[in-house]
Amino acid sequence: MKNGITSFLLIIFCGISYFSSAQMTFHATDNKLLSSASNYTLNKIKLSTGVQLQYAEQGDADGEPVIFLHGYTDSWHSFEKVLMHLPSSIHAYVLSQRGHGNSDKPGEGYATSDFADDVAAFMQKLKIESAIIVGHSMGATIAQRFVLDHPKFSKALVLIGALASFTDKPGLVEFSHAINQLQDPVDSVFVYEFQKSTLAKQIPAPELNMYVNESRKLTAGIWKATMKGMMSSDFQNELNKIEVPTLIIWGDRDLITPESDQDKLLVRIRHSKLIVYEGTGHGVHWEEPVRFANDLLNFINKSL
Repeated sequence: MKNGITSFLLIIFCGISYFSSAQMTFHATDNKLLSSASNYTLNKIKLSTGVQLQYAEQGDADGEPVIFLHGYTDSWHSFEKVLMHLPSSIHAYVLSQRGHGNSDKPGEGYATSDFADDVAAFMQKLKIESAIIVGHSMGATIAQRFVLDHPKFSKALVLIGALASFTDKPGLVEFSHAINQLQDPVDSVFVYEFQKSTLAKQIPAPELNMYVNESRKLTAGIWKATMKGMMSSDFQNELNKIEVPTLIIWGDRDLITPESDQDKLLVRIRHSKLIVYEGTGHGVHWEEPVRFANDLLNFINKSL
């Protein structure tokens, strides 16, 4: 993991890029390229925590509630390809979390518990009694915090590219220092290289540009505050309190989350199962959306 993040930092600070100028052109219309293939609706909701969040919703009203939480600087678009492969029996809610996408961007409140409390407020507002919580990367950290703080709302847990801890990883500490140097406007090359570095397999350029466009919606202050909130998170000693069925999914070419953390999660979370995607990077649901959707459905069917 350290070598992967260090390589990314060298690319950024030395001005090295292996992408052409055409590949690094960003268009606002890219964010509509996937929309026609899904049946979701886009909504906004004002929460008791004081923020208004945008979210995508799809599925039967009486379907199994599943809440998806995206990763660092992403948005609801992170799971858009997954929505295409879910049946109507899954009532999916895909949030753009505070500070991200087209949701509110408050000046403070970016601790992991703040994000988790938003999810609880979201469920209370929509009268969702309990749900399966799916989180990727930062979203996986928030999902863990949510299940620990709000167990009555938690039916099952799915962690994608998850970390068990942060400050014990020199590469992440180094990356957080780089984030603290960002200024507005955040450099587009930095954003592009960051998103590209999470991949082991190539995805279509318009899709990657869409993810980059979403990350560019964050101010430097939100990049910093969100990273600070994550780096302050260390609840690995609480993980044995998680009682719900848990699926851990990890790509063996993930440069951000090491295999050792997956082993920690597997040991410390009761009723957990690990699936390894060979040849896949940090965003397994970007690189393997069909397989991910199928694994999610199998887990739901067998666990509930």
